[in-house]
Amino acid sequence: MELVLASLTVLFQELTLIRWLPSRVRVVAYFPNLILLSAFLGIGIGCLRSRGRDLRLLWPLSLLALAGSALLLSRIAFTAESASEHLWLLYGDLGRDAPVVNGVRFPVVACFLLCGLTFVPLGQIVAQRLDAFRAGGKPLSGYGWDLLGSLLGVGGFAVACFLRTSPAWWFATVAAAGAIFFAGQKKIVAGYVCAMALVLGLVTANEKAEIYSPYYAIGIVRISPIDLTVRVNGSVHQKLLDVGPVEHLDGILGNVRDGYHVPYRQLHRKPGRVLVLGAGTGNDVAVALAEGAESVDAVEIDPVILDLGRRLHPNRPYDSPRVHLHNTDARSFLNSTHEKYDLIIFGTLDSMTRLSALSSVRLDNFVYTLEGLRAARAALAPDGGVALYFLVADQHLNLRLVEMMAATFDAPPRVDLEYRQVFNAIYMAGPAFALPSAQLAAARADLARLQQVDLATDDWPYLYLANRGLTPFYVSLIAILGALSAFAVALASREMRGSLRTFRGLDLEMFLLGAGFLLLETASVTEMTLVWGVTWLTNAVVFGTILLMALLGTLLQRRSPLAWQASILGLAVALLAGYAVPTGALATSSIAMRLALSVLFVGAPIFFAATLFASAFAERAEADLAFGWNLLGAVAGGLLEFLTMLVGIKALHLLALALYLGLGLLHSRSRARRGQPQQA
Repeated sequence: MELVLASLTVLFQELTLIRWLPSRVRVVAYFPNLILLSAFLGIGIGCLRSRGRDLRLLWPLSLLALAGSALLLSRIAFTAESASEHLWLLYGDLGRDAPVVNGVRFPVVACFLLCGLTFVPLGQIVAQRLDAFRAGGKPLSGYGWDLLGSLLGVGGFAVACFLRTSPAWWFATVAAAGAIFFAGQKKIVAGYVCAMALVLGLVTANEKAEIYSPYYAIGIVRISPIDLTVRVNGSVHQKLLDVGPVEHLDGILGNVRDGYHVPYRQLHRKPGRVLVLGAGTGNDVAVALAEGAESVDAVEIDPVILDLGRRLHPNRPYDSPRVHLHNTDARSFLNSTHEKYDLIIFGTLDSMTRLSALSSVRLDNFVYTLEGLRAARAALAPDGGVALYFLVADQHLNLRLVEMMAATFDAPPRVDLEYRQVFNAIYMAGPAFALPSAQLAAARADLARLQQVDLATDDWPYLYLANRGLTPFYVSLIAILGALSAFAVALASREMRGSLRTFRGLDLEMFLLGAGFLLLETASVTEMTLVWGVTWLTNAVVFGTILLMALLGTLLQRRSPLAWQASILGLAVALLAGYAVPTGALATSSIAMRLALSVLFVGAPIFFAATLFASAFAERAEADLAFGWNLLGAVAGGLLEFLTMLVGIKALHLLALALYLGLGLLHSRSRARRGQPQQA
């Protein structure tokens, strides 16, 4: 029971930090996998220290240090060194006298180290419980209980998000769950309670968010009677504007309002059916109604932002019987709709966060791909048009959007470039916005002279990167995190220091199992968002499916072991199928069929990978060292995930396959040296 509770605490704390820390240290929102990797590193080090000095007291103290550091870092404006990463670091909640630091590596690395430290004591607790199962001759039973606890942690946090609870409740849950490990220790329990009380105090101190949605920490700021602003993670995200013919909306706000009407002026007629993707608090919907739209489908992924629009927008657009609300992902809606629209509006969907803790893909990236634009074109009426609003920061981004629109609609788009505070570019394409013949010829000539850029696709959805590949920023970040991980491991364990120095005693099998499994998880979560949409529920279901399949594979291996070669063969077939089958092919109209295909797509490789891990884990004499090597391999797999910026997402299947084939070769050689039969 203690192992289940320890694993539950680990997962709940991990998800808590992934949600909370980006709301404090803005740049971390773009690197949520940073927290995941630091958790793997910390747990791995804790496993390696399972026989060392008791580290339990380090847990509340390290959480206290993290909470205090986050509070201090939240008062500094860290700026990107270059625009190539397209990080929306807009510090609207800081005063003019706030210190400004050029560069984001320091807060990224600081959060990586501090987060990792909070997981070291928990890793020691988990490892000690696993070792107890090993001593009792039941190593796989221990691993099964560990997976069950992780599954409960994921489910518990999903419920907390669904109930829209605040970070104070998340940290209180972590503190309550971990209290059992201090029970009966009168000398330290008082210190634990005091430290956790201080953590809760720091978490609630300077809390500026009024509510936490599944994606953001959201606050409302009334700058003036006619300027209501929504901030997410402290940055300006949306403005709720009166888009009607109001005389006093001049200057900046008047310019913003007029910008929303630009596509309608080019349309030269009243739109019939309008689709708004990224409806937010309702500006685009209010404009469509004001322009005479007969029917408006409003799609918004964040339920809290949608609710704010219902309650606070001055034009009350969501109260209109002509408006139909859809709380879902924009791409998912496009993939499933059978309606035809006279006008499709892409609101300013540019995101301030990633879609998952496992991926470097952003929340909005699968909307702005060739396949996403083609899905929009398929939903157009014969004489319809698409208008895309965007805040463009770099020339390569402007070129990419122009070329993607041209490739989708077989003609250059109309482009309106004027800074309007919340967007500075409007791209209009489709039959409704077709250029006259004379202008079309000139536009084609201009397009041919443009510098060609890599177009964003579902396999390479990195809209904001200048080119396919790893930028110097990401290369330096990978090098720093990799070096720090190796140093921390060497510092924590004498055996690991010797292994890293002499390359003897390296448990490469467990290391490769960890790296391969992390890549499988990343591919699964990223690709399933294309099938089911980029929603918190999708992530929870996929994480749950991964843990459940891992648990089933472990249980099978304990009762009726699958031969090593059979597991490798099954995994290889599943990975090759995952690489060959287009992910979009799984998005069938039948929910039952889509679910069955998704479970097969995600579950098959995870199941066979779990049987391989269970076989290797059962053979290890020291469960703590084996688990530590496995988690350190997961850190390496997380760093390898950045290679998708170069090779694309589908290549993760091939990369994982290479790791597992290398594992199979190592396993065969080690068995041959020990004289054991190869089929075992």
